[in-house]
Amino acid sequence: MKYDSKGDTLEHVRTVQALLTDVVCALLKRAQYHDASKLRSPEKEYFDEWTPKLSGVTYGSDEYRDMLKQMRPAIEHHQQNNRHHPEYHKREINGMDLIDLIEMICDWKAATMRHDDGDIWRSLEINKKRFDITPGVYNLLVNTVDRLF
Repeated sequence: MKYDSKGDTLEHVRTVQALLTDVVCALLKRAQYHDASKLRSPEKEYFDEWTPKLSGVTYGSDEYRDMLKQMRPAIEHHQQNNRHHPEYHKREINGMDLIDLIEMICDWKAATMRHDDGDIWRSLEINKKRFDITPGVYNLLVNTVDRLF
C-alpha cells in the first residue's frame, strides 16, 4: 500500500495551529495588561506630570534625557515591572523572548506617535546603539516594522 501523507500533514497542521494559538493568547494577555503599572503609584503621579512635557521634545535629545532623569523613580519602577523593557532583563535585549520583542516594538511605535516629531526609524537607530542590539535582532525589528507599520 502506498503511503498517504494527508493524515500526518493534518496532524502537523493541527499541532502548529495549537502552538500558534498559544502565541496569540500570550500576545493577547500582553495587550490586556500592557503598561498597567503606569496607572498606579508610584508611576502614575510622574506620568501625569511628565507625559505632556515629553510629547514636545525629540526622543533621545539632551532635553528628553534631562526629563527622564527627573522621572527616574517611576521609570525604574516601570522597567523593573514590565518585561517588554530590555532593562527588565539581566542581559537586557539578549534576555528577551519573541513575545517580549513584539510587545517592545509595538511600544516603541506607539511612543513615537506620542511625540510631535516621533519617528520609529530614528527610534530604532537610537535604541540599536542604546541596547547594543545585534545585527540579526535589529533586522528582525526592522522587518517587523516594515511589515506592520
